[in-house]
Amino acid sequence: MDRKQSFYERYIKRALDIVCALAALLVFVWLYLLVAMLVRFKLGSPVLFVQPRPGKDEKIFKLYKFRTMTDAQDEHGELLPDEIRLTAFGRSLRATSLDELPEVFNILKGDMSVVGNRPLPIYEAEQLTSDNYIERFMAPSGLTGLWQVEKRGNGGSLSPEERKQLDIKYARTFSFSLDMKIIIRTFTAFIQEENV
Repeated sequence: MDRKQSFYERYIKRALDIVCALAALLVFVWLYLLVAMLVRFKLGSPVLFVQPRPGKDEKIFKLYKFRTMTDAQDEHGELLPDEIRLTAFGRSLRATSLDELPEVFNILKGDMSVVGNRPLPIYEAEQLTSDNYIERFMAPSGLTGLWQVEKRGNGGSLSPEERKQLDIKYARTFSFSLDMKIIIRTFTAFIQEENV
């Protein structure tokens, strides 16, 4: 499914990603350290949650997040369901998107872009490999994206199908101007204190 990259995608978008990621690290290094210490204190080690995710052209990479769940197991040694293992502290990290801070390292590595389609867990991505949805993987994975900002505009009422179609729309049309609009709308949404 590889395709020829545009000049914007190959050079300008990548340069913007590196600049934005480095700036975020420099400005918010205190926040990274604070959240890491809190995760270590509340949940123990490891501090990071690492999970394989399919990105652009379905290439698998390791996604980094701060941990939000415990490793609680049942009497048979099996992990308890996610909703049980998710702690109140972890829920607050997710609500503020602070659990996603380590994804800046994915951006620096080139696994992700600042703007793109959200990298899905493998089991979800496997459901989108038909001809109807495969185009979504032609775009880079992103920290924020088209359906995230559209979701805010619709009061969080987007259906799964609408999200898929917005991912496909982004993959077909992404450009510098569209990426800038999404970034501005993402910052606006944070100022309004809504969940991403």
